Amino acid sequence: MPELPEVEVVRRGLERWICGRTVAEVQVLHPRAIRRHLAGPEDFAGQLAGHRLGVAHRRGKYLWLPLETEGRGTPDRAVLAHLGMSGQLLVQPHDAPDEKHLRIRVRFTDSTPTELRFVDQRTFGGLSLHDAVPGDPDALPDVIAHIARDPLDPAFDDEAFHAALRRRRTTVKRALLDQSLISGVGNIYADEALWRSRLHYERPTATLTRPRTAELLTHIREVMNEALAVGGTSFDSLYVNVNGESGYFDRSLDAYGREDEPCRRCGAAIRRRPWMNRSSYFCPRCQRAPRV
Repeated sequence: MPELPEVEVVRRGLERWICGRTVAEVQVLHPRAIRRHLAGPEDFAGQLAGHRLGVAHRRGKYLWLPLETEGRGTPDRAVLAHLGMSGQLLVQPHDAPDEKHLRIRVRFTDSTPTELRFVDQRTFGGLSLHDAVPGDPDALPDVIAHIARDPLDPAFDDEAFHAALRRRRTTVKRALLDQSLISGVGNIYADEALWRSRLHYERPTATLTRPRTAELLTHIREVMNEALAVGGTSFDSLYVNVNGESGYFDRSLDAYGREDEPCRRCGAAIRRRPWMNRSSYFCPRCQRAPRV
């Protein structure tokens, strides 16, 4: 599933090519793509038509576009996007051939000959329309108000995060994937940040000191910013930006996906272990397992 850097790459593309444009019409080609909009495809399309799309925002792995109405103040509704396992938001010319798994098409009133397409092979992602949290300047959809800020958010509170870690009786990787504590960190970047921090994924959070938490957050931010600089991590053609281009941070990964390859720090073979229906990659020498 795309993580924070991949979703941020898409958000930046939407900000450049889509934001500020007024919706002319919406075509819902597969109802599952708007299943979270309970009123159905016709209502979804009708409520978007005529609205201008505001600046794209992101919280963790979610994207949203405020719906602006001329003459009104702060938007009170927003279109929420979740890419799921294979969702793509693509900006395509009107005359470009339809993608095999095209689910939603959004056309605009201006003369720019491009449209927004939502393509999703596995249909786990989708778009939906939601009320915004009252008074929120970014029109944060109320359904994701419970999700914590991400480590690249200027308002992220490092000290509060450390205190929450110490209170939780859990392990460090479970905490990093808990979206109520910190958002946007998935399996790939958790393994990478833990490798850089020399922390085993089963390290109890109660044992982390303030300096260790600060070091971990530093490495999370470093690995995410490095991934952003090269378009994110694309292991296959499903993870792309709005122009359909893949990122190539997978070439720089130090732990994830490198089973049996030598650790770039000490030379020991990287190990892979099953973990919560996923896999954890780590160096057995650099990232010592905690004592039972």
